[in-house]
Amino acid sequence: MLPTPEQVRQYIVDGLPCEHIEVQGDGSHFDAVIVSAAFEGKRPIARHQLVYAALGDRMKAEIHALSMRTLTPTEYKAAQ
Repeated sequence: MLPTPEQVRQYIVDGLPCEHIEVQGDGSHFDAVIVSAAFEGKRPIARHQLVYAALGDRMKAEIHALSMRTLTPTEYKAAQ
């Protein structure tokens, strides 16, 4: 069974403290905007690794592709 965007959102929230998160997708390809203070001082690759760690084996088994924007709360506020 393919995961829903809501399930992917919950997987991320369960493993990473998020101030804001949006997930859209069709069951195998997902697009996410993730805002977390945990991203402070980290480069994009390190931020993505935090998200992948939160998803664990689901990235290999359930989720085919995940495109993400990872922002700190300050970056997100500036983008609004």
